Amino acid sequence: MSTEPKIVSIGDLLTVPLSLPDYQRPYTWNAKSASTLYWDVFEAYSNSLDEYRIGSVILCYNGKTKSYDIVDGQQRLTTISLLLYCLDKNSSTALLKQKYGKASKKAVSQNFSTLSQLCENLDTERKSGLKEYLINHCSIVKIIVENEQEAFQFFDSQNSRGKELAPHDLLKSYHLREMNDDSVAEKTSLINRWEDTNQDELASFFKDVLYPLVRWFRGKDGLGYSSKKISFFKGIKKSNVYNFSVYHKSANLYIEQINQNNVYEVLSEKKISQFQLTQPLIAGKRFFFYTLHYYELYKKLDKMVEKKFPDLTDGGRGDQLVRNLFINVLLFFVDRFGEKELSEAVYRYLFSWVYMLRISLYSVYEESINKYALGYHNINYGLNLFSLINQMNQPKELFENALSKPDASKLKKISKKTYENRSKRYIENWEKYSGMGIKNV
Repeated sequence: MSTEPKIVSIGDLLTVPLSLPDYQRPYTWNAKSASTLYWDVFEAYSNSLDEYRIGSVILCYNGKTKSYDIVDGQQRLTTISLLLYCLDKNSSTALLKQKYGKASKKAVSQNFSTLSQLCENLDTERKSGLKEYLINHCSIVKIIVENEQEAFQFFDSQNSRGKELAPHDLLKSYHLREMNDDSVAEKTSLINRWEDTNQDELASFFKDVLYPLVRWFRGKDGLGYSSKKISFFKGIKKSNVYNFSVYHKSANLYIEQINQNNVYEVLSEKKISQFQLTQPLIAGKRFFFYTLHYYELYKKLDKMVEKKFPDLTDGGRGDQLVRNLFINVLLFFVDRFGEKELSEAVYRYLFSWVYMLRISLYSVYEESINKYALGYHNINYGLNLFSLINQMNQPKELFENALSKPDASKLKKISKKTYENRSKRYIENWEKYSGMGIKNV
């Protein structure tokens, strides 16, 4: 059970040995958030308020490090520590001596610069007064939980209120919870790789790539990804012993052993992938390997498209959405059959299917992409290419589904000016890369 919430001063709290657990997300407060905290405290100090409350913090005692892990409140406490250091260089706290990942270091550096500039505007007396006020008159609600399980429950519940944590942050904490039997070194290594990945890109990757891909082939909507729609990415837990889960866990272990012992050389030129987008993932460390595997594959295919199709512009939002759909369908095909099967004919076929949408519509939105991918759009009604690829046993089966040649008379009527400025470019690129012409344009 947790202890009763207790109101303590910032000074008292900072005398407690504090540490950041592996499951914590990066420090991400921006300059605006840091300066807001500064001005809130400064206003309370200027108005001589006897007490100013600065939120809450949840701590969990860590017997190994003999310190208290910060379960919730890291962003605020790190910023307070930075402010104290800016007011008095002798006020360095234990939090500022923690090891931070690349993303956290960048935010710490930016906020240190912001707070330093604000503090430089104060004379010596005011600096000293503000420091004393922050330590002795600013308070925080302290909650201590007894074990990691309870810590995660608090972590998830606290972050379900107010500003919601990014879904991939919740998934990170969930899967670290499943790594109880793994070493600290392995956890740390994975978290470092995770933190060193651009977090905004990672958030977009789940929303625009992984979530739609694991939905579209099932004929399900790929829109609306949020923290309420992460159940698929929680995967199969270690405690699940049903037949299907034992099968998938065994398959993962078997492939890992083949790769580790170099037995794969008998079967393949390179290590065998243990992941498939159409199969459930395994909870714990394999979630991180799964995510980073597909993230790196997406980036690789993105560069391949840039090199192979240099004339494809990445200008407006519609262009970006269509280009992303192209990379998504390439990724789904490669996931099933491998990169070696990306022949010129496959490229042309998939390009033709995707860019039929671009030349047919003046404006493309996320809803357009979703309907088209599911085969619900009037342009390709009934053709869910993701579902078809999932049913194929060989790459050549792709060409059994003939694509109809676009009819210029059915293309959306556009003004001559619009045609010259935009649509002509789309159509010329489509004819160039698909190898198919359009009559009567």
